Amino acid sequence: MHEIREMVIEDYPSLIELWNRTEGLAIGEADSEEAIDHYLQRNPGMSFVCADENKIIGTVMCGHDGRRGYLYHVAVDQDYRGRNLAQELVKRSLSRLSEEGIHRCHILVIADNEIGKHFWTKTGWNRRDGILLYSHET
Repeated sequence: MHEIREMVIEDYPSLIELWNRTEGLAIGEADSEEAIDHYLQRNPGMSFVCADENKIIGTVMCGHDGRRGYLYHVAVDQDYRGRNLAQELVKRSLSRLSEEGIHRCHILVIADNEIGKHFWTKTGWNRRDGILLYSHET
C-alpha cells in the first residue's frame, strides 16, 4: 500500500538516492539540499512523494512562474513502475497548478530519455518542436 503526500525537505536523502538511480534523470548543482529546500518553500504544496511505508518510491517536483507550470524530477522506483504512480503524482501537481490559476504546464525531457519520452507521449502530453532551450550561469 502506498501513500502520496507533500514533499518535505526531510525527504531529501531519499529523493536524491532515487533520482541518482533513475535512468534518464539528470542531477546537477540545482539539486543540492539547499536548492531543493528553496524550491519547496517558493512553491508550497505543489511537489509530492509516493511512499511505501517509509520508502520513497516516487517523486514529482512542481512550481510555476505565475503564468506557466513546470514539472521536474518525475521518477518512480523501477520496482514500482506500471502501477500508475507517476500519473497519480503528476495529476496531484496539475490539480494544484489549476487551483493557482495555471492552466498550462511544461516538462523538460532529455533527448535520449526513451522511457521518459514514451511516458509523456502515452499520457497525453504534446511534444513541442521548434523551441530551443538556452541556459546561462548567473
